[in-house]
Parts: sequence; structure tokens; C-alpha cells
Amino acid sequence: MTFTFKKAAMGGFATLGAVALLAGCASAPEESADGEGETLDYLPCMVSDAGGFDDKSFNQLGREGLEAASEELGVEPTLVESQAETDYNANLQNLVDQGCNTIVTVGFLLAPAALESATANPDLEYVSIDDTVDTDFDGTTDAENIKPIIFDTAQAAFLAGYLSAGMSQTGAVGTYGGINIPTVSIFMDGFAQGVEYYNEENGADVQVLGWDREAQDGSFTGGFEANDTARQVAQGLIDQNIDVLLPVGGPIYQSGAAAIRDSGREIMMLGVDADVFETDPSVGDLLLTSIRKGIDVGVEEAIVAAGNGEFDPSPFIGTLENEGVGLAPFHDFEDAVPAELSDKLDELRQMIIDGDITVESYLAG
Repeated sequence: MTFTFKKAAMGGFATLGAVALLAGCASAPEESADGEGETLDYLPCMVSDAGGFDDKSFNQLGREGLEAASEELGVEPTLVESQAETDYNANLQNLVDQGCNTIVTVGFLLAPAALESATANPDLEYVSIDDTVDTDFDGTTDAENIKPIIFDTAQAAFLAGYLSAGMSQTGAVGTYGGINIPTVSIFMDGFAQGVEYYNEENGADVQVLGWDREAQDGSFTGGFEANDTARQVAQGLIDQNIDVLLPVGGPIYQSGAAAIRDSGREIMMLGVDADVFETDPSVGDLLLTSIRKGIDVGVEEAIVAAGNGEFDPSPFIGTLENEGVGLAPFHDFEDAVPAELSDKLDELRQMIIDGDITVESYLAG
């Protein structure tokens, strides 16, 4: 089974509510200095979170989307990479000072700094990846010049959980995250629901280790860096006899992969955000699949629209229905996944889209 992301489909994202449409900040095209054509007076910018642009995950996807949009518009983007959370405010002010027209902030943890910058600069446009910037919880974004791009990842993670339960031989699968924030735990919630559904349908008792849905707590590394702490958390799950591992949070999957190789056991891993088989072939032989988010396509569409003076701050939610989330191909595991299990995932995907299965998440209510 293969779910792909289509640019056209992203245009059909559901909206969270009405937000006033702002006029774009881009100026009209001007004649280039060499007289060979028109150039667009527009500067798109992006600031990463502490994971950096080479995280082979959501920061990298964001950068790829920005670069694709910039190429289409014929402009040169400006990117600033954060090394720590304390960099966020200074990096945003740096981009404001450089004359950026639209600033993309990548990651849930950047939302407070994005709101502060957007409020102080109402004539600029902002795109917030992974957060609605709704700090007063009234159901709307707190600044009219911010466009949120968010993903109901639990829907795709449900399919990954069902798949993992169907592939497990030990009867135990595990997950751990970087930090216990909604954009991380939404994967773990969906994953656990998929395993629960598998157990109910098949009279099985596959256990999920590392996440307790009721308590909304589990195994976390305290950050998104690949380090000894992340490896030890993964090792703790491996020691409990899991044979499928879902790390959620940028580069921490690299520590999970190292722990799997150290164990010498046959343990499958799940990637998140990007198709990690494509972004990091060094772990491709471990990847059963990846739970994808269409960050690259969402950023590209938002920036192209802004560059053409059509910035739309309406929030977008990626779902299975609009192909904003989905599962990557099985790649090396294509022959290992039984046809009936693959077909079942197709059936479940359609049932979720049709509303016959409800996948709970903070975005779905």
C-alpha cells in the first residue's frame, strides 16, 4: 500500500474557521538589471527549531518546501537555523531586520516567539508549522497575519499501529518521543489506537510500551537530539522484547536505530514526518514504513501564494482524506508485509475517511 502526497490535494485542506484574508506583502515584478526579464521583489524566510535543517525530518521538509517555492517564484530565500530554544526570538528579529516579507516558523515550540513577532510586525506574513498559535484557546489563531499548517497525524499513525501489531512476532511494540507536546503525542495516540483496534478485530493482545493513552504520558528523551539519553530510552524498550519501534521527534530516531543494531535482534522501526527511507538511507533496512506529514507541500503552496500577493491566513489541517498525512511505501519490507494486511490498511484508511472509524486526537476533538 502506498499513500503519496499530491500538491493539488493540499489545496483542499479543511479549514479550522474563518480568519480575515490579508492582502499580500509582495511588490509587483520589476525589470531586472540586465533587462532580461522581471524579478519579484519578495523575500521568503524560514527559521528552524533546535533540530536544525538537516534533521532528515520536519525541518528538512520545511526547507525543501521553501526552496521549491522560491525556485518557482524566482527569488532567493533566507534561512536561519536555531541551535537552542533561546535562539528563537533573536532569529525571528534577525529575519525581520533583513526585510523578510513572509516568515515560516518550523515547529510547535516556535509558536510563542512567532506570535510575539507577528504581533509586533502586523504588516508581515507568518506561516506556523505544527501549531495553531491559539494561546487563549478560543479556537482561532491569535494574530491575523499568521497562517497555521497543522496535521492530524493520529489518522496515519493509527494505520501504522495496526500494521505494527500485525507484523509483531513478540506481541510487544514500543514508542518513545522527544518531548511530551501535542505534536509528538498525537503520533503515539494514533499508534496506540491502531494497535487496540487490531487486538479487538483479531482477538490479539499486542502490548504498546512507552505510551499510556489514559495518563497521556510515557517514554521521552527530554529533547530532539540524537544522544545517549535517546539511545538508552530506546534500549529500555528493546529490553522489554519489542520488535517494532516508533521514535517520534526528529533525529532521536538515529539513536533508536543504533540501539536496534546494538541488540543484534530483528526489530523494525517506523519513521515520522518524512519518508525516512528516502531522507536517510543509512537506516532504510530497518524501516517498515514512515508516518508522513506533507510539510514540504504545505510550505510550498503557502509561499507561492504569498509571493503572488495571495497570502491566505486560513489554517490548513492535513488529513488522510486530503492526503496531507499518510504512510510511506514499505520499501525493503514490501515482500514481508502480507497482502491481506496491506489490503486491510487500505480498507481502514477509507473507513477513517468515511467516518466509520473515529481516531481521537487533539485536532479531531
